[in-house]
Amino acid sequence: MPNNLISIQALDEVMTDIGSARGMPNAAYHSEELFRFERDEVLSKTWAGLVFESELPEPNFAHPIDFMGLPLVAVRGADDQIRIFHNVCSHRGMPLVSEPGTFAGTIRCAYHRWGYTAAGALRATPNIGGAGVHTVEGFDCTNHGLKPVRSASFMGIIFVNLDGNAPELDAHTAPIKNRWEKFTNHMNQLTPAKSASSLRLEVASNWKLPVENYCEAHHLPWVHPGLNRYSPLEQHFNLIVNEYASGQGSLSYTHSEVAGTTLPKFSDWPEEKKSHAEYISLYPNVLLGLQVDHAFAIILDPVSPGKTIERLELQFVGKSAIEQAFAECRDAVLSAWQEVFAEDIFAVEGMQRGRLSPAFKGGLFSPVLDESTHHFHLWLARQYRADYVRA
Repeated sequence: MPNNLISIQALDEVMTDIGSARGMPNAAYHSEELFRFERDEVLSKTWAGLVFESELPEPNFAHPIDFMGLPLVAVRGADDQIRIFHNVCSHRGMPLVSEPGTFAGTIRCAYHRWGYTAAGALRATPNIGGAGVHTVEGFDCTNHGLKPVRSASFMGIIFVNLDGNAPELDAHTAPIKNRWEKFTNHMNQLTPAKSASSLRLEVASNWKLPVENYCEAHHLPWVHPGLNRYSPLEQHFNLIVNEYASGQGSLSYTHSEVAGTTLPKFSDWPEEKKSHAEYISLYPNVLLGLQVDHAFAIILDPVSPGKTIERLELQFVGKSAIEQAFAECRDAVLSAWQEVFAEDIFAVEGMQRGRLSPAFKGGLFSPVLDESTHHFHLWLARQYRADYVRA
């Protein structure tokens, strides 16, 4: 890490009691060097959300993704398995896939037409031995396929672990699954609809600020007056799941009653918890929400130090919930969340601008309402601090 940008002392000030702690220094939100450091030394060493399974809607479909400047591609093969590769041809480094879409069994490079299977194997090398000669002595295609990226799925999200050394995703997500078993054992019933299930927002802020904002309910009365009417601040609580997940919960989420929606609900959800909801930030870049009649996930795509794309997918309970009969109910849910997340934009963009001020030294935390946000700063500071230890 560029050690001159953030001092050990600044990190130590984050890693202290919440009542006296500072937030991460400004450089972590504006520095291009630290943006690359976070990609290679923070996000790459854990499981980061990359793409929704639903974004690859059929077999022989490829979806390119820019992951903090790193070209990747998600491929759903004829076997329906989704695999992630580095999106570069082995020949001259040309990106293979530029737009989402289907391919006819072979992924072709637009430059020299080298061809790869959905499993990444190199199968075609046109003219490698001269005009009309497609093989050459000593060249073995099996050694030059696409370079795979470790990947796995949870809640319809394809996660990647770029360095390949993180624990299995099942172990990584087990604390959330175990926690949510108190509500339901049927998370596998969740499915997105073909319409009214997705939302894309572009925000002029660092990727960390939407995480911080999502962790707390402190801002509800002023930023989300509509949400605060059916899920008021006084009914919210802090939530620390484990060392890399935190957030908030509500004891009074009553949107379905307010909007008059009648979506199918989890059959085993406890009656006494029908108005409970939980909102968990799974570090580094996935935000999760669970209610009695739907769930959602947000993947944060860090584009640059000051730009993030938020992609939301709603998931409903059971196949009947995604049929036409419930279209208006799904529209009402999407509209409500679209309003909420759009209202957050001015806040995260404002904090991004504020971090240009040398007078701001990382900020302070409410020991009562900012516990989950401070927890995220602790996690991040530990990742930064580990680089100094290695150095």
